[in-house]
Amino acid sequence: MELEDKLYDEITALCSEGDELVDNSKYDDALTKYRNALNLLPKPVEQWEAAVWIYTAIGDTYFWKKEYETAIHYLFNAYNCPDGFSNPFINMRLGQCFFEANNSSKATEYLLHAYMLNGKEIFEYEDEKYFKHLSSNVKL
Repeated sequence: MELEDKLYDEITALCSEGDELVDNSKYDDALTKYRNALNLLPKPVEQWEAAVWIYTAIGDTYFWKKEYETAIHYLFNAYNCPDGFSNPFINMRLGQCFFEANNSSKATEYLLHAYMLNGKEIFEYEDEKYFKHLSSNVKL
């Protein structure tokens, strides 16, 4: 199933505005845009591919806010949407959130899944502590 063009355009516009706000560290304003986009999706929202990237954007924004438990919640929503489990970024960000929340075993699990899906390059622009954690817990 695909969203109607007008609805899809409205959702992507809200998400683009949210992305720009995140780039300017206006996280709460970005969250409002993303939630507005999410609220436009027909129910159940989890059936739509757009839900994957909206939930991911919300989770990512909470990661930048250092609200790791909330980020994990939204990232798991994305993970459970169509093809979310096979998205390397979602897995990496989940691993990072678990790392920051001091859950070493879950951090290793999701960081490893991200690595298996996309290789070391998934960590290219991330703090090196995440790859160090992975490589110290798993023989790569």
